Amino acid sequence: MKEESRAKRALNNTIFGLINRLINIASPFITRTLLIYVLGMEYAGLNNLFTSVLQMLNLAELGISTAVVYCMYKPIAMHDTALVCALLKFMKKVYYYIGTGIMLVGLCLLPILHLFIKGETPSDVNIYILYLIFLFNTTIGYFFYAYKSTLLNAGQKVGVISNVNSVAIALQSIIQILLLLVYHNYYAFLAIMPIFTLLYNIWVSKAVNRIYPDYRPSGTLDRCVTKDIYQRIKGLFITKICTTTRTALNNIFISSLIGLTTVAIYGNYYYIMAAVISVLGVVTTAMTASVGNSLVTESTKKNYDDMRKFNFIFNWIVGYFSCCLLLMFQPFMRIWVGSNNTFPYSIVIALVIYFYSLNMGSIRAVYHDAAGLWWEARYRAILEAVANLVLNYVLTLWLGVIGTIIGTLISLVIINYGYGTLIVFQYYFKGISPRGYFADNILFLCISAVCCVICFAANSVLPQNGIMSLLCPFAVTSVLFNVIYYLFVCKLDICHTSLKFIKQIALKK
Repeated sequence: MKEESRAKRALNNTIFGLINRLINIASPFITRTLLIYVLGMEYAGLNNLFTSVLQMLNLAELGISTAVVYCMYKPIAMHDTALVCALLKFMKKVYYYIGTGIMLVGLCLLPILHLFIKGETPSDVNIYILYLIFLFNTTIGYFFYAYKSTLLNAGQKVGVISNVNSVAIALQSIIQILLLLVYHNYYAFLAIMPIFTLLYNIWVSKAVNRIYPDYRPSGTLDRCVTKDIYQRIKGLFITKICTTTRTALNNIFISSLIGLTTVAIYGNYYYIMAAVISVLGVVTTAMTASVGNSLVTESTKKNYDDMRKFNFIFNWIVGYFSCCLLLMFQPFMRIWVGSNNTFPYSIVIALVIYFYSLNMGSIRAVYHDAAGLWWEARYRAILEAVANLVLNYVLTLWLGVIGTIIGTLISLVIINYGYGTLIVFQYYFKGISPRGYFADNILFLCISAVCCVICFAANSVLPQNGIMSLLCPFAVTSVLFNVIYYLFVCKLDICHTSLKFIKQIALKK
């Protein structure tokens, strides 16, 4: 596939993905706001807790779907229908097993569910019934067509998934809002979720049948292909443990050691941060299939140059959003949920550092996933998961919420970013030193930090009341941050190359 075609598909996927993310941010935000004001903060805390517990149970799926998508890149590009159909059949069969396994393990947790909650729970709900609704919502997709979405991911058509998801999320949120306002019933609010999960999978299935009429689950995989998939699944399963447990453990530790109200407040902050991360994730998700195709067809040097170019653009965007969060987090929280439900500013700063650290290696992670280096990264994943578990528990007991964030930061920066980067250069970018990549990111980090300090100082002299407390920092960041950042980087070759690339893609589109 030509570079122009890859770039266009990635751009299309990004556009549809951004629209989907805006809907995915706005709709749940409105429903969460109503949930807090109509029922109370504890209900939002239950949402965070049960979602985190089910994320832990859902670890198995993360490895299989990604591994099969990786294995589909080449046969789809080469129009090998028989192999794609065999991979689909494999996915369908395995998903039945996964759904059954998650359901059984989830049911086994029922007797100890109360241990995840410190303090009182709302008196008008049964936590076991609520948990079963969440469990059913998590598992239903495995039995109804979820395996078909792998075709759209591998075929660089994630925009189709985004469009279907946008409609489903919007309709679900509208019905949940109406139920909250009319009945004030948490059970009815949650019962809508599995219904729309099923409808979403049916819609995706019909879209796949229309786009890929020749691909049906049939045939048998060769032994060597199956062995390769299982090898990647093992590596992916281990790798995804750390990424999934990173967020899930934070909520579980805060809930079990501090309480539901605190985990709800943390969930509010993380919800806004995750919303921004999800927007950035649209870019990396849209790129993955195109990068996977490029790794197969282009030279290592060409792909390294592309990674540096994308990394420069992405880190500029990450720096900008970090500055927005630094200046706008607290005023937004005060307007949204009130001053009584906010954290001290020290925790806000820690969250912003967490946000930047979580995203500064995202482009490298795209190349890691597209190259299928999950098995090679297994020890890194195990080390990060163990460090995250130990540090979060110890530091949360010692320092509270800020200890949770610091513990996650330590394992994230040292093990995930540092060790993870070395793995990509060792196994894919062979013969290329990682020093240039590290130097780039240190430079971008320092520039972003300087820009944030200047913007913070400039914003401190502006009005901080009402809606102006949001508009002023947004204006300061949008103008001042980008101007200062450009002045720092305008003489760099990577800046000229990257801006030229953006201009070319925009003009062609």
